[in-house]
Amino acid sequence: MQTSSKQPESSSMTHEEEEEMLHDISKLQDQVQQISFSQKLTKANINGLESMIKGMEAKMDDLKIDLKTGMVDLKTDLTNFLQEILTNGERVVKETHDVNKRNVNHDFIESNVGSKTHHIPKIDMRKFDGKNPATWILHMEQFFDLNNVQNTQKVRIATLYLEPN
Repeated sequence: MQTSSKQPESSSMTHEEEEEMLHDISKLQDQVQQISFSQKLTKANINGLESMIKGMEAKMDDLKIDLKTGMVDLKTDLTNFLQEILTNGERVVKETHDVNKRNVNHDFIESNVGSKTHHIPKIDMRKFDGKNPATWILHMEQFFDLNNVQNTQKVRIATLYLEPN
């Protein structure tokens, strides 16, 4: 008779399997630590960016205030300049107001250089409200170029198209 040399199956792991499992657990723990470190680093970076954004917003608010103040100062300076250079012989005959536009019909404006009469055609131009100054200046320059407006008259005409505030 033959005897079976089979060993009974056991549910316990071998020493090699245990070591392999401990090694895998150690690797997983390392990966969890790396992920945790990455999350902390990312959070710190986000906090730094948020601080930078708040600082930039504060600077932008300061710039807005400076721009508003600058526009008020510019208008005051232009008004004072015009008052200084206007002579008794200069006049604007008709001025009509609209909510968004100011139409000005200049019958004549006498030059500071002599008593020549210069006819400036009627223009339909948006008043400058502080927004998009480059475009507004470009439009005014195009008008001046098209109508051969003298340099001595440009500031005077431009100030007619400034918003009061």
